[in-house]
Amino acid sequence: MSESSTRLLVGPFNRVEGDLEVQLTVEHGQVQRAEVTATMYRGFEQILPGRDPLDALVIVPRICGICSVSQSVAAARALADAAGAVPPPNGELVTNLMLACENTADHLAHFYLFFMPDFTREVYAGRPWFGEALRRFAALGSQGGGEHARAATAARQRWFTLMGTLGGKWPHTQSITPGGSSRAIDAAERIRLLAKVREFRSFLETTLYAEPLEEVAGLRSEAELQAWHAQDPMRGDLRLFLTLSADLQLERLGQGPGRTLSVGAYRRPTGGHELAAGVWDAATATLAVPDMASITEDATHAWLAEAGQALHPSEGRTEPQTDKPGAYTWNKAPRLAGQVVETGAIARQLADGHPLLREAVARSGANVHTRVLARLIELARIVPLMEHWLIAITPREAFHVPVHVPDEAQACGTTEAARGSLGHWLSVRGGKLSAYQIVAPTSWNFSPRDAAGTPGALEAALVGAPVRPGETTPVAVQHIVRSFDPCMVCTVH
Repeated sequence: MSESSTRLLVGPFNRVEGDLEVQLTVEHGQVQRAEVTATMYRGFEQILPGRDPLDALVIVPRICGICSVSQSVAAARALADAAGAVPPPNGELVTNLMLACENTADHLAHFYLFFMPDFTREVYAGRPWFGEALRRFAALGSQGGGEHARAATAARQRWFTLMGTLGGKWPHTQSITPGGSSRAIDAAERIRLLAKVREFRSFLETTLYAEPLEEVAGLRSEAELQAWHAQDPMRGDLRLFLTLSADLQLERLGQGPGRTLSVGAYRRPTGGHELAAGVWDAATATLAVPDMASITEDATHAWLAEAGQALHPSEGRTEPQTDKPGAYTWNKAPRLAGQVVETGAIARQLADGHPLLREAVARSGANVHTRVLARLIELARIVPLMEHWLIAITPREAFHVPVHVPDEAQACGTTEAARGSLGHWLSVRGGKLSAYQIVAPTSWNFSPRDAAGTPGALEAALVGAPVRPGETTPVAVQHIVRSFDPCMVCTVH
């Protein structure tokens, strides 16, 4: 570190799930180096071995209180993989509905409660949009403002009543199983659920987009987006975001690694996914099939014992070593074929070939602007799909098939949580779990450096972020961190 450099510890962060700190080296008003620290250890990967395999369905949802369905789905799919089970169409549809309910609620909470309140800080008081941002997005609990944030919170609360019918409760829903869903939906319930989806649609079309969902999802280019925005730059909250993003040039903040990973979202009963799997390489504009066998986790800079080399999750170890030299986080460093990747809504939209997002990323990369835009485009795409899935349910047909997990097995289950690709790897020996490893979305995005010294996606994205004189919690750093929407409790399981 040069004489002109300063060290700045940012954290713990508010409005994130779990504990997070970021150590910054700042020089000439810019971040030169970042180290991202997950400060909490929880040990789920030590809790599970020695238990009945089906115990995972009860234990792993409790990893997280905001994406517990995602954990349930990944665990159920790993157990189904071990048993060779295939859920019936109704089971897949109900699983999709529960997962989409959770993911869309997360997108809503991220936008209104986690990300947008930062634009109501006094540092932006002179901006022409500031008064409107304050009225709509001021943090809950502050005096005045925050009208749309409060409305979104109420809409989210009503939205989660879907889970009461689909799975009995949220979080830590227990109805998702390796064989499908243990909760059958009858014809009358399906009609009530459709009414709830259409109520949520109404909120989105009135407040967030001020347009039909299909019109927003159908924007196919940046030129179309700009023309749509120009119709009325303050109408609806997406347009206001586009207004302030252009003013602040958010596309210059938080550049991603140029490679994104999606394992595929929302399985179709007939095969494949509603949102395709793929590894998108922005430099070559090519899509490749994810090679799950090439995933490794490097523990060089984690407070965890090393095996001498990076390991595939099926061989992974989770053994605390708190006095380890050079370590600064509880998070391992996942890599895909040795490379850093970013995951999340932007990865899903790039893999699925959404033309607007591919064009935007080709021009300016994965950044604060395109990450938030991808989440809002995805939200507009998923709610109509939920209506389709509800209509496709066939009452009185099977929602679940019996499953027997063998005494010896090695298996993997994957899904897409709101924040990105989630994988569970398990081994069964003598009828008991012998190993269980989890790689969560924030594990990818907030990973530390690996053995080669290569920083993770967020660590690299923070380099170059401006730090204003006197800032102890730089607003640009806040924007970049929140654009990834961390869930640290999943990261440290």
